[in-house]
Amino acid sequence: MRTPIRIGARWTAGLAIAAGLAFAGTSEAQRVNFCSQTADLLLDACKADVVDNSTVRKAVCINISDQNARNTCLDELSAEQSDGNDLCQGQHDTRLGACSLLGEGRYDPDLSPARFDNPRRPTHPNAYFPLKVGYRWEYRSATQYNPVEVVNETKLIAGVTCAVIRDRVFEDGQLIEATDDWYTPAKDGSVWYFGEDTEELDRKGNVVSTEGTWRAGVNGAQPGVIMEAHPQVNDHYFQELAAPLAQDEATVLSLQETASVPLAKFRNCLLTKEFTQLEPGNVEHKFYARGIGFLRRRQIRGSGAGIRGSRRCRRQRSPARAIGRDAVSGLA
Repeated sequence: MRTPIRIGARWTAGLAIAAGLAFAGTSEAQRVNFCSQTADLLLDACKADVVDNSTVRKAVCINISDQNARNTCLDELSAEQSDGNDLCQGQHDTRLGACSLLGEGRYDPDLSPARFDNPRRPTHPNAYFPLKVGYRWEYRSATQYNPVEVVNETKLIAGVTCAVIRDRVFEDGQLIEATDDWYTPAKDGSVWYFGEDTEELDRKGNVVSTEGTWRAGVNGAQPGVIMEAHPQVNDHYFQELAAPLAQDEATVLSLQETASVPLAKFRNCLLTKEFTQLEPGNVEHKFYARGIGFLRRRQIRGSGAGIRGSRRCRRQRSPARAIGRDAVSGLA
């Protein structure tokens, strides 16, 4: 099995340098296609990272004495480099698609603390994404168990007080992923996603990765809307924008769907199409019920393994279904 080239480890510095070169000496009037320019810069950074990783791998290959093994190494390197470039291009195409939907303006949301509410006492609680302390959801697949709970804690991020959602994934009884997600309600009733602190653990309980951790305001990361105040069909929005770790989008497809889970059958559910710019072609549909929140998802394209699925596994739950929420059903 080939070891895929890891893309994105050095994007932050590369993007900053590229941006400086691209914008040096230009006037504000010329900088109109900010979204497309951002996509182009990230494409350059991605391809540079492929070259960087490939060069290091080639240095390893040429030092293999056995000719057959050396040739195998170089062949695998060539295939990995091709795959990496294909991924870069796919990400770029997906980003340009977002530009066509959302426009060419800068993505620079107003994060004034006055815009946001106390997560404990929101002015307009969001029916599709409740944040009440003590609410608990459970999701199961054939091998995984995933409890999610609004805990009695808050996190101050970029001057904004966020609720803490504690999310754990167990496989065969063993904790394999532990995540705190940070959400906060805006005064208009929307719910914003300000980041996450995530750890992947091995069978001995040792933390083996924190990849995917990000926080609004750090290294250019920006929060996004995890749930609109008044969703309407065809609405399209960013859920998180923290290149190269998280670049997720959603489109509202329907407000009249029916979804069944072990707890009950729910009608008039919100249906969204959700996908990430980092995994072109990986698309899922997600169902939300008023007063309950997220119910289930359906993989439309791409792949998802167990509850965890792709990197955004904390919210994908495939092929799990919600089985209960303490505040509604008494089930745990």
